Amino acid sequence: MSKLKNTTAQVTGVEYIENGVNVSLHIPATLDYFNGHFPQAPILAGVVQLDWAVNYAKQYLSLADHSVKNVEILKFKMVMTPGMDVVLTLTKKSENKFGFAYNSDRGNHASGRVVTQLL
Repeated sequence: MSKLKNTTAQVTGVEYIENGVNVSLHIPATLDYFNGHFPQAPILAGVVQLDWAVNYAKQYLSLADHSVKNVEILKFKMVMTPGMDVVLTLTKKSENKFGFAYNSDRGNHASGRVVTQLL
């Protein structure tokens, strides 16, 4: 089994907001996640969206020493497809909880809360 190499969105902007950050992302059509994931109509899997939210939260919300304990109110409302531009809003709710939402000019794509714990 080959290892995935192209697995990250392109960060096109970062804007710090009260208790959080907006991370503007471009989803390249060349992502390895699209290979074989509905070849006629590729979509970005929800597990990838959650993984990106956690990784960007570790980077931008100073949660690098945390791991995921639980995910709450996870909702996937609209698919994300190759070539899209989205904004990932990360909001720190407490020392061990953050919310995330993916939005584009088409509307809200996904949202949820992640409960973390110290490693």
